[in-house]
Amino acid sequence: MEIIVGKTAGFCFGVENAVTKTEKQLQEEKEVYCLGELVHNTQVTDSLVKMGAKFIDNIEDAKGKVIIRAHGIPKETYSKAEKLNLNLVDLTCPKVLHIHKIASEYESKGYFIIITGKASHPETIGTVSYCGDNYYIIEKEEDVEDAIEKYNNSKCTRLLVISQTTYSMDKFEHIIEKLKNKINEEEIEIKNTICSATKERQEETKEIAKQVQIMIIVGSKHSSNSSKLYEIASKYCKDVIFIETETDLDLNILKNKKTVGIMAGASTPKNSIQKIIEKLQKVC
Repeated sequence: MEIIVGKTAGFCFGVENAVTKTEKQLQEEKEVYCLGELVHNTQVTDSLVKMGAKFIDNIEDAKGKVIIRAHGIPKETYSKAEKLNLNLVDLTCPKVLHIHKIASEYESKGYFIIITGKASHPETIGTVSYCGDNYYIIEKEEDVEDAIEKYNNSKCTRLLVISQTTYSMDKFEHIIEKLKNKINEEEIEIKNTICSATKERQEETKEIAKQVQIMIIVGSKHSSNSSKLYEIASKYCKDVIFIETETDLDLNILKNKKTVGIMAGASTPKNSIQKIIEKLQKVC
């Protein structure tokens, strides 16, 4: 059996930075709070809990030092933290912070802001807090008409389109095409804020999926970028499975398969990928 492992599989820069610095904080402090999951991965979360991390959902439950996760937080949370006299260690991905800056700048100029992404995702929730009252979240292509209607009903005459960093590149391009068909192009400003690492990972997933008989996507079901990889792989490969660890891998599904591809989301640790590879090698 030939195993093809994606070169871009595993931690991206933002996740690597957040995990490494959180581990360092836990080595130095007895008690460190983390607002929300640092990244969407159970193995990472469990490891940090063993080191002493306390995960909370509300900033009011924190004391002393608080880690801000890679996905970022709404701007009002910063104000609450200041009032509570908390010591924030902001590990928001720099690319997410850049999106916040863009949204804030264009909101101040009176733009209507469209965000392509998942409305319930913490990154999107954080970005929305910088958009003012005139915004719309497009999760899927079918939402374009509603977004245009809200834009037309607003007092805004200009439109900005940005994206969640882990959104599907293909979907983003289709949405832009639909918007341009409905709105005068001079009214629209487009900032493709999908992370370059996300684009590369999605493209590599597509290419590997075309070459293999079965594709394995490694990541949490709660991970937006991992779910996108599964979606992409399913378009180009007949057999695709989505697992989080090697214990989820049923080797029986590999019978009569000569080629297998592996791709992992940005929040998947390298050791999780390696354990899956080792399990596959036992039947090669």
